[in-house]
Amino acid sequence: MFDILMYVYETYWHPQACPEPGQLSRKLSAAGFETEEISDALHWLRGLEVSVADSRTLGAPSAASLRLYEGSELECLGVDAVGYLNFLESAGTIQPHWREIVVERAVATGIKQLPLEQLKTIVLMVLWRLDEEPDALILDELFVEATDRVVH
Repeated sequence: MFDILMYVYETYWHPQACPEPGQLSRKLSAAGFETEEISDALHWLRGLEVSVADSRTLGAPSAASLRLYEGSELECLGVDAVGYLNFLESAGTIQPHWREIVVERAVATGIKQLPLEQLKTIVLMVLWRLDEEPDALILDELFVEATDRVVH
């Protein structure tokens, strides 16, 4: 599913350029993706659309509020991912209500201990759906894989 999400992100730079689900499914199939993977990705993308729409009607959490993660969220994200989300928020890359969409979409994957690289894909997709372009340095960080990092 994450390969498809990255394909969508790289192929359709803005959500308005992305075709409707039926046509997108055909294009993904023609690109060589498996039917089950396509179905999972389209389901996830529909959920993203709903989450974004809901966040616009609910309003943003207060900047002074403290985010406590429930057990299922921590089980999915892990400490590293929570720290990474805190970094993105403190850097001004994501706003508190965007973080909530990221967390909801991460949990929606059903993956326990979501790898950080997959969380980055989710962050990219949330920003993509919101039609927000991150700073170039943050964008590079979101694309850097763990194996490409230099440890000092």
